[in-house]
Amino acid sequence: MQPDIRFEHRQIELGAACIHYQMAGAGKPLVLIHGLGGSSRWWRKNATVLAQHFQVYVIDLVGFGQSRSKERFVLAQAAHLLAAWIDLLHLDRVNLIGHSMGGRIAAEFAADFPTRVDRLVLVDAAIVPFGHGYVKQSWGMARELGVAPIDLLRVLIVDTLQAGPFETLRIGREILRTNLSHKLTAIQAPTLIIWGDHDTIVPVQLGKALNEALVGSRLEIIPRAGHIPMWERPAEFNQLILDFLVDRQQTADSKE
Repeated sequence: MQPDIRFEHRQIELGAACIHYQMAGAGKPLVLIHGLGGSSRWWRKNATVLAQHFQVYVIDLVGFGQSRSKERFVLAQAAHLLAAWIDLLHLDRVNLIGHSMGGRIAAEFAADFPTRVDRLVLVDAAIVPFGHGYVKQSWGMARELGVAPIDLLRVLIVDTLQAGPFETLRIGREILRTNLSHKLTAIQAPTLIIWGDHDTIVPVQLGKALNEALVGSRLEIIPRAGHIPMWERPAEFNQLILDFLVDRQQTADSKE
C-alpha cells in the first residue's frame, strides 16, 4: 500500500511577488518547475509518486497558478528569482525537474549556480533555439491541443486563461528571441533529458541537439507522447525519474 501523501499549500513573500508552492514528503529536496502557461497542477500525476522518495516542492512561477506579483514575469530574471526562493526555504543543494520553459529556467539555474544542483532533469525543454526553421509554435500548440487528453485540456485552458493569453504570448516570444546554448557548458550536474517523440512544439530533434551539447547527459524518448509527457505517459515518466534519482539518493544516504 502506498503511503498517504498530502501536499501542503504555502505562500512566501519575495520582493514584489507572493510565491505559491506545494510541498510534501521527506528526504533530499526535489523542485518541480512547470512550463509556459502552466502551473503546479501540471505535476499532479507525478508529485505524489516522487514525494514517496523526496521532499518535493512544486512551485507556481511568478504570474502563473496562484503566485502573484506587482511586476510582470521576466524570463531573464527567472533563474535568479528561483534561487532567491530556494534561499528563503533554506535549501542548499536540490534536484531540479523543469518542463518546457521550466526546463530552460532549471538549466539556467544549474549553469549559474552549479554547486547547488545535485541532479537535473529537463523535459521537452525550450533551450536550443527552435523559433527559426523548426516549428511555428502556435501551430504546434494547436496540434497538441487537438490530441490532448480531456483532463489535461481542461487544466491547460484554465491555467492559460489565469496567466493571461496575451502575457503568455509575450513570454513565448521572449523564449523564441533568446538563446541559452552558450550557458550549457557551465552545467556540472548529471542531466537526464526526457522528450515526447510526438512533440510538435519543441520537436524531438531539439532534444537530441541538447543531449549532444550537454556533457554527462542522457536522452530518453517516450513513445506516443507529445509536449507534456509527464501527464500523457505518467507511468513511464515517473519510472525514468526514479531510476535516475533514487539510486543516487540511497547511495548518498548510505555514506552519511
